[in-house]
Amino acid sequence: MTYDEIITMLEEASLPVAYDHFAEGESPDLPFLCFLFPETDNMFADNTVYQKIYELNIELYTDHKDPDVESKIENILTTHELPFKKSEIWIEDENMYEVLYQTQIIGG
Repeated sequence: MTYDEIITMLEEASLPVAYDHFAEGESPDLPFLCFLFPETDNMFADNTVYQKIYELNIELYTDHKDPDVESKIENILTTHELPFKKSEIWIEDENMYEVLYQTQIIGG
């Protein structure tokens, strides 16, 4: 799955999407999505990278717990055959929730 395919996939949620963050002063109203590739978990063989595996974090930001939006994101990931781990935190100084979906992309 390529960078552009990830953007297209996330746009299915009909929410604003940015890589890593929105520029200062340009953040849209909540809810919105950000995604990033924080690291790799590549497979090695014969002194080379045999298979590139990118960690993919998808961050959903909301001002309240929103199971419907979370379900929409989870259905999109399931439809695109991306297994995921999910966690969430309340960001007190920003007054918003971050729901984090972690998955991996092969290739890209």
